[in-house]
Amino acid sequence: MLQLSFKDRIAFNYIAITALLIFVVFFTIYTIVKQNVYTSIDNDINVEIKNHLDEINVTNGILTLIDIEEWNEREHNTVDVNPVFVQFLDLNGTIIEKSPNLKSETLVFDNQKENFELFNTKLLDNIIRQIQVPIYVKNNKIGYLIIAMSLTNSMLVLDNLFYILIVAFPLILILLFFIARFFAGKSIKPINTIIETSNSITKDNLKTRIPLPGNRDELHVLSKTINSLLERIENALEREKQFTSDASHELRTPLTIIKGTLEVLIRKPRDNKEYEEKINFCISEVDRLNTLVDQLLLLARFDNTDQGLKTEKVYLNALILDTLSRHSNAIQSKKIHFSTNFQKDYCLETDPYLLTIILNNLISNALKYSKQEGTLDIVVTDILNGFECEIIDSGIGIPSKDMQKVFNQFFRSHAELHPEIKGMGLGLSIVKKISLLLDIPISVSSKLNEGTVVKLTFLKNSLIKT
Repeated sequence: MLQLSFKDRIAFNYIAITALLIFVVFFTIYTIVKQNVYTSIDNDINVEIKNHLDEINVTNGILTLIDIEEWNEREHNTVDVNPVFVQFLDLNGTIIEKSPNLKSETLVFDNQKENFELFNTKLLDNIIRQIQVPIYVKNNKIGYLIIAMSLTNSMLVLDNLFYILIVAFPLILILLFFIARFFAGKSIKPINTIIETSNSITKDNLKTRIPLPGNRDELHVLSKTINSLLERIENALEREKQFTSDASHELRTPLTIIKGTLEVLIRKPRDNKEYEEKINFCISEVDRLNTLVDQLLLLARFDNTDQGLKTEKVYLNALILDTLSRHSNAIQSKKIHFSTNFQKDYCLETDPYLLTIILNNLISNALKYSKQEGTLDIVVTDILNGFECEIIDSGIGIPSKDMQKVFNQFFRSHAELHPEIKGMGLGLSIVKKISLLLDIPISVSSKLNEGTVVKLTFLKNSLIKT
């Protein structure tokens, strides 16, 4: 099957519709002209009928003409210029009188035609328009008047018009096709630009963007959409590169530490206490490595937002208290003053395992970054479209310039200033992905050296009345 270009398909579709319209117009023009031609001739014939019926005389049952000079008119004597043929017949079909221009020819009486019916026939291979009219005298039919007019010139005009339209039809279509193809080419020129630009874009050249057309039409929207897509792909690849770099660095660090410790350990004999100390240190690094791998796997798992959620009825108050109990050692070691404020018992339909991960990470962070003898408040309150859970700590806080990065993978604000606070910068990234998966909006506000507030919003569509 012939494959046509986009602009050729546009041109052909345009021509198909235009061809139909032109055909209808040409057919209408031809029909109107033909109708007018026949109407004009028919009117002339009707005038001739009236004139000739008024000019006949019947004497002793014999038809005669009142004005014999009528027969000497040019239209009755010639077949060249607007001829009118007249013939009188009796009831037996015998010719009583005929116009001189018939000469040896006669007009044929057609018994199958009705009286006063106009029809086409031939005379000497010329097309004529004929009518047969009965002649009555005192309500008695005594014969027929046959009048005909030549259609030769009229048919010549109609034939010329027909041939002109037939020839003009394909010529107009061919001309319109090339015109349509030209303008279609100009119209889709931005598409060629999109194709050329898209072909030039590779994974190493994602910063290239498609120029936006001047007209704010569908192609402008398409170009803008593709540019947005390229920007998202570029950002995703940049995050992937950064994640790969950070992950390899974070994985390499404990392995390097373990390797260095073991190399130092085997250089010379050491006492049992030193062996135990170094081995315990290596075990702690392995635990850290296991934690990092677990978090990376968890993060990769939540990159797939199509995974099935195991939703069930969850009591938020109890879940928060259970999470706090798991961190009782950290609360006691830092002498944290914590409080919970629940307006009522809150229940919702969600995945309890994933919600536990969110609360565990947020409470763990709040305790980790809280100062000695700091405070931790968890407040759950009703709002217009659901309820909110706020986790408020009095920790070291986050600088305003870092607020946009808190959910980035491996990001830790001023980690070098607080080496005693251990972490890998993956907790909030995991929380963000799970909150998107569970449709729980999350926001963070913080002031440096004053504390941080993390707000979870539970919308009405997930709530269960208690």
